[in-house]
Amino acid sequence: MRHILSRTLAALAATVVVSLLLPVAPAAAHGQLATSTPLTGTVVREPLTQLGLYFTEKPASNAHFTVTAPDGSRVDNGWSFGEPKRLDKPVQEYFMVNGVFEPRLYHTGFPAMVTVAHWPAKGRYTASYLSVASDGEAVRGNVTFDYQGRDTPAPAGWVVPTAGPDATLLAQAEGEGSASPGATGGPADATGAPASDPAGATEEQRGGGFPAWLVPALIVVVVSAIVLVAARRRPAAREGATANRRPVGRAGKTTNAGKVANTACKPGNRAGGRARGGRR
Repeated sequence: MRHILSRTLAALAATVVVSLLLPVAPAAAHGQLATSTPLTGTVVREPLTQLGLYFTEKPASNAHFTVTAPDGSRVDNGWSFGEPKRLDKPVQEYFMVNGVFEPRLYHTGFPAMVTVAHWPAKGRYTASYLSVASDGEAVRGNVTFDYQGRDTPAPAGWVVPTAGPDATLLAQAEGEGSASPGATGGPADATGAPASDPAGATEEQRGGGFPAWLVPALIVVVVSAIVLVAARRRPAAREGATANRRPVGRAGKTTNAGKVANTACKPGNRAGGRARGGRR
């Protein structure tokens, strides 16, 4: 019973190892955040007038951005499109094509420049975003950073914003709108670079993908093979153990011939000689 349990545990461990080594099916969403200024998790020591959020696609014109101060109040004051720039590190995203995930590299970032009205205190700030990519998928997330610069006052007449995303954006983000938001630009935006980008700024790599069902199928095959091999080796081990056994009680018995041979080899009983006499 212990052997069966140990083999079962070994099979499960092998399954875990195989599942970790195999590539996981990637998500098909694109238009995601590529980088930001400042980067998430960094420390800002000077008051910035704008935050830059760079996406692999031009964000929707009705995208929603907020900047929250440490006390939870909003300090954002609108946003605008910025100039696209080449990314320091390309971003790889995946597309489902004929049931297969295909990777594409994006080298251009399309920014949304979010204005910060003022910096009321030191501490943790959060920039949140919500948009919709050209494939209809929601693009949402946040960038957090630590501000350690000087406090700045709010501009004259400034009112804390309270508006949330508009109904059209929310409907699109929840999958109730059209597949294309219509505000993300033309087809060039969906491929990762505008029409004016130089050669090399568009997608440069399209590798062969793999079916999404391949991972669980391979895991099932590997586990089945391990169990089958374990089941076959157990009877073989029993047969080998039986074959190596010997009758108990016969091994080590001394025959009369052995006794004679041993006697003949004893010192003082030389063949053809006479026995030594006792002491005189």
